[in-house]
Amino acid sequence: MTRIETPVTRLLGTDLPIVQAGMSWASSCSALPLAVSNAGGLGVVAAGPMRLPDLDRTLAEVAAGTDKPWAVNLPLYRAGADEVIDLLLRHRPPVLIASQGGPRRYLDRFHDVGARCLHVVAGVEHARKAADAGVDALVVVGAEAGGHPPPAMVATSVLVRAVARAVSLPVIASGGIADGAGLAAMLALGAGAAQFGTRFLASVEATVHDAYKRAVLEAGVDATRTVGRGLGVIRALDNDFTARMLELEAAGAEEALRRKIFQASTLKDAALHGDVSGGKVEAGQSAGLVDDVLPAAEIVAKIVREYRAAREALPPIDDNSGSRLS
Repeated sequence: MTRIETPVTRLLGTDLPIVQAGMSWASSCSALPLAVSNAGGLGVVAAGPMRLPDLDRTLAEVAAGTDKPWAVNLPLYRAGADEVIDLLLRHRPPVLIASQGGPRRYLDRFHDVGARCLHVVAGVEHARKAADAGVDALVVVGAEAGGHPPPAMVATSVLVRAVARAVSLPVIASGGIADGAGLAAMLALGAGAAQFGTRFLASVEATVHDAYKRAVLEAGVDATRTVGRGLGVIRALDNDFTARMLELEAAGAEEALRRKIFQASTLKDAALHGDVSGGKVEAGQSAGLVDDVLPAAEIVAKIVREYRAAREALPPIDDNSGSRLS
């Protein structure tokens, strides 16, 4: 199998520096994580919206379906997070990716069962605190990301470079990355891998409604909006829901009204029921770079081909040209 070795692949034991993002509903299943892990990347089960019996079954399916590394993503703010942690510890996932909370809540217990612990961060200060707490690596999320972008809205290229300069841990870049050229760019900035979310939304195995996948394919790079100021900002594809939220925000509507509209629309409505007009169609700006729905293993292979092409296209340095490099 093709290998691209980096600090992240050495840490996690994967063949490739390709991480499939943990996406609620889309990878709250075994099929997508298994396909990515078996193709050489890191497949990630999204535990966020899952009921305990469903999560229990899914983790057993993933463990039985691969001898490759795989991961679970856990937003620590979810209801019943402590019960989820207890369940995960029984399954001993090779990798835990945690977000929306402090690392000390889980770190020692997962290290005790041999798991690598990655923490999602949205800024340099966050990154330093997580590194000091003892996490094994960082997932650095930039403004282009779908779902929950960083509050300061710093671009991935800038934030990844800043974090790579600030800490000595392996870094996984996330946000606005859809192909092998993006992977090459993130590795050049100091990351050891890239996380792909929206690209894997448009996969055969992603368990979201076909209307959701079509909306991603039809989107341009300028088709997402950030809404929910003061409520937990999300990036989603432009639709009736985002238009209403932007209208209320521009008018300075009271928080109670904005919260009512914001909470009445859900990701589940879009992902499972196909309501791409009124639901939260969470996706990153990279939707404008996604043109097809493919099996996840083909997506991984395509990213590798694109990465090779991007590297080969870089101009060499000619030290014998007669000019001096300063």
